[in-house]
Formats: sequence, structure tokens, C-alpha cells
Amino acid sequence: MRLMLAPMEGVIDHTMRQLLTSLGGVDRCVTEFVRVTDRLLPPRVFHRLCPELLAGGTTACGVPVYLQLLGGQPTVVADNAARAAELGALGIDLNFGCPAKTVNRSNGGAILLREPQRVHDIAAAARAAVPAHIPVTVKTRLGYEDKALFLDIVAGIEAAGANELTVHARTKSQGYRPPVCWDAIAEARELVSLPIIANGDIWSVDDAFRCLAVTGCDALMLGRGVLCRPDLPRLIAAAAICGEPGESLHWPDITPLLAHFFELNLLHYDARNAGNPLKQWLVYLRGYFPQAALLFEQIKRLRAPEDIRSILQQALPPIAAKRCAA
Repeated sequence: MRLMLAPMEGVIDHTMRQLLTSLGGVDRCVTEFVRVTDRLLPPRVFHRLCPELLAGGTTACGVPVYLQLLGGQPTVVADNAARAAELGALGIDLNFGCPAKTVNRSNGGAILLREPQRVHDIAAAARAAVPAHIPVTVKTRLGYEDKALFLDIVAGIEAAGANELTVHARTKSQGYRPPVCWDAIAEARELVSLPIIANGDIWSVDDAFRCLAVTGCDALMLGRGVLCRPDLPRLIAAAAICGEPGESLHWPDITPLLAHFFELNLLHYDARNAGNPLKQWLVYLRGYFPQAALLFEQIKRLRAPEDIRSILQQALPPIAAKRCAA
């Protein structure tokens, strides 16, 4: 079984990828999307969203990172896929699942699911432009308004020569509202031999194994679930190997991660904005750790790094606090 880290725009950036992959269990990451419209982008755009390109295409602990492209013109997507490969991307992922209205209005993301032929053409163009040894993968939803075209979309992606397909088991119109339709992924697996990765509403180890059972997949992509429980990939992987998930992280284990994440962001972002990703992560964490809500209230209005660091220092367990002070 393989576990992928989802490309959540504005949330799972390179600093979050570095931290989450360090905890174990993740086999592959996908970047936030690189938006392509009508031109070949310069290398700096790829390096900004995927600095791992400068380090062999992996996170600091060696987990491969695929670079994701989002666009609606086959030739332009293909040109940028070729450039990403030249820059050292270990794989190219194509985004046909983004539900954001601003993206869909500008000819990208889930809006393309209304036209299965265009999805095929974009995937085929990218596959033809990228060297054969570099995988081209696709991420999609079940459709736009409904899933009537889903199997046509899947068949077209396979015909385009894509190496793998990740399916978020909802339509664009559903957004992230329940229910998730894992059964549709099982239908797609009966139609094609293309490897399919299941995605959507995997919040726990039990969810992971129910999803595998319903879909018949042997790979999962985790998004919001891993932000709420950062040890979720490791727990799922352990359960797959040993039959038991092992020991979960508790709040005293989480606070040093928060402090480390804040320092990572200080290295890469403007000091006055470095606390924003930390606050965003606390919003996710409070769904599983009640203490995260209290910590969020303490720092939500703070901007100065020294003020945020002081609150984090107070939240650390005694041993970790002494280590940080030293």
C-alpha cells in the first residue's frame, strides 16, 4: 500500500511537506498547482512552488515530490510539463479537480470535467512532451455538476497514456460536503487497468481500510485528514504492515512540531506573515486536538515573530522547552 500527500493549495506548501514527511508513512507528495495560461513559465516560478527541484526533487527526508500543473490549453500545459521535467521534476501531475471558482472561471481545474475530450487532449499532450521515464499522473473529481461523464473521463485519461490517476470521490458541485462516493472509484477500476489512487474523507486508520475495501485500490491520497492528525500516514502504514497502527501522537508531541513549523516558515517567508501558516494549521488541528483551539486564540492576532515564539515556548512540554531555550 502506498500513501500520497495531497496538493492542497495554500496549505500544503514545501514547508508543510518537509514537516509532514519527516513523521513517516508518506510515499509521495504533490505540489500546489503551477497555474499555466498562455505561455511557457520561467524556472523561478517552478522553483518558488517546488524548491525541492533544487535538491533532487525530494523533501529533506527523501520523499519524492511531483510537480502539479493546472491549465486548459494542451500545448501550453505540454510545454510547461517539459520545462518542469528539464528542471528535475520526478513526476508531473495534472490538476482537473480544483473546485475554486476563480480557477474554474479562468479555464482550469474542475471546469474541464465538462469536456472529457479536452481532459484527454491535455493529458495526452503532456505525456508526449515529457520523457518516458518520468511519470505523468492526473488528479480529478467525479465530474462537475454530477458524475455522468466520470467513466468517459477515466477512459480518456487512460487512453492518453497517463501513468496513474487520483480520484477525489466527489463532484465539483459537492465541494467537500458529504457524502463521499468511494463506490464510483470501484466502478472506474472495473473499466480501466490504469492504477487509481483513492482520495476523500480519510480521517482515520479505520477510514483508510474501509476506503481500500470499497474501492479495491492499493494506494490512498491524504489531505485534510493528515493536517488534523499529522501522524495519520505513519499509523496507516504501520497498520498495513503490522496489523496495528501503533502509538498515536498526543498534544505534548504536537507542540514541538508547531514550534519547528513556525521556524521553517520564518526561514522562507516575510517575518510579519510567517505566523499565518501556523494559525491555519491550528484551525485544522483543533478538529482532533482541543488544545489547538486554545493556542489559536492566544496567537490569532499576533504578528511579531517574537510574540508568537513566546507563546509557543510556553506551550511546549518542559523537556522540549529546555531544549529550545538551550
